[in-house]
Amino acid sequence: MATRSRRPERRQEPLSRERIVNAAVELLDTVGESGLTFRALAERLATGPGAIYWHVTGKTELLAAAIDAVVTTTVADDDTDTTPKQAIRALALGVFDAIDAHPWVGTYLARTPGQPRMLRVFEHIGRHVQALHVPEAAQFTAASALMSYILGVAGQNAAHTRAVQPGTDRAEFLDAVATRWEELDPDQYPFTRSVAGQLREHDDRDEFLAGIDLILTGITARW
Repeated sequence: MATRSRRPERRQEPLSRERIVNAAVELLDTVGESGLTFRALAERLATGPGAIYWHVTGKTELLAAAIDAVVTTTVADDDTDTTPKQAIRALALGVFDAIDAHPWVGTYLARTPGQPRMLRVFEHIGRHVQALHVPEAAQFTAASALMSYILGVAGQNAAHTRAVQPGTDRAEFLDAVATRWEELDPDQYPFTRSVAGQLREHDDRDEFLAGIDLILTGITARW
């Protein structure tokens, strides 16, 4: 009697919350928040929506978990070999790069300012502000100023990234904007016209860190 050959079973990685969140981040990077549905996620994971609901209750929880996965990786344990200023710069740049790589994070944080997922970032900024020997009464102001700058500029940079048409070269985009600045009315926009050339040449990360340094200089000079 002929025996039927059995098709080897395909072994799949067990479904877990971590795997679901990682897939959600990939989906958000590809199609944005509007495309994050349990149906699309189930197709990506080769499973059913019901299996996903076993690990997360809904889109709100899933989006929050995705934010956690991206943002918390930027907050490393304190390095005793760095100065408070160096630690703040490294933390700020980590958040900037995370939002640059995942623009939807900036959109979400701008829509929900002060949400708890940024508390770890705020906590670490505050510790480094304390290490700068800022008076206790001024620590909240100093930490808040840094936090607002980090989220504001990183979010704005992400928004600019989204505004650029796919396939557009960044240098060409900046040149086009700079050209428009140079064509502005010289009486109404003398400063903007004067810095148009710098817009063509600037690096977003360098400008971001320069702003951090300005704030840190002001903090240490005042207190």
